[in-house]
Amino acid sequence: MKTRCIIVDDEPLAIEAIQMHIEKFDSLKLVETCEDAFQAFDILNKTRIDLMFLDIQMPEITGLEFIKSLKNPPKIILTTAYREFAIDAFNLNVVDYLLKPISFDRFMQAINKYYEQRGSDIFVPNIAGQTQDTDSNHIFVRSEKKNVKIRFDEILYIESIKDYVKIVCTNRTVISKQLISEIKEKLPAESFMRIHRSYIIFIPNVEAYSNTHVDLPGKELPIGRNYKQEVLNTLQAK
Repeated sequence: MKTRCIIVDDEPLAIEAIQMHIEKFDSLKLVETCEDAFQAFDILNKTRIDLMFLDIQMPEITGLEFIKSLKNPPKIILTTAYREFAIDAFNLNVVDYLLKPISFDRFMQAINKYYEQRGSDIFVPNIAGQTQDTDSNHIFVRSEKKNVKIRFDEILYIESIKDYVKIVCTNRTVISKQLISEIKEKLPAESFMRIHRSYIIFIPNVEAYSNTHVDLPGKELPIGRNYKQEVLNTLQAK
């Protein structure tokens, strides 16, 4: 039986992007798209919906307010451009919290979480022209017209330089044309953390930290004001 989905978002481009991701899964069926919570409420009362992709910032009723108003909500994956609602969102037992723009890799992780919660095997779609990497200890990045393999444990930190990222490793540096937010989605969240708008670190390499800086082997990096609390909470828990 296919998982019946709806998308609730007031941005047409955001709806289109999520719809394209959904279409790659044989097990997902998009039932309807809605521009606001009122349309979604009518759909939920008329038909069975298993999974709702819900934007947070919408006119009149926000996504979080909408969730609280539902007595028997379906499983929910929140989609938003704002990271500051994450704690409130997970307190409402959502499946996942996706930051826009949503890469397909990150979208697939959220779908896998949905199937895990449902008690199903993790579902990995078979996409024409794309192979699934079963080795979880590295990524490939595009650099100098090649796909370069980088092991997670050789990365010291990643620095954003406009439309490029500089991946600084223990014995080399790799430059790749992509946004830091894009590469962040490809890294395991338990091992990598964004500490600043310009920096991602490999957590096991942290040698020391303060309220303002993180010390890595041979390098001191600043902690951004907007990331401070999350960074300190994460490092204190290690």
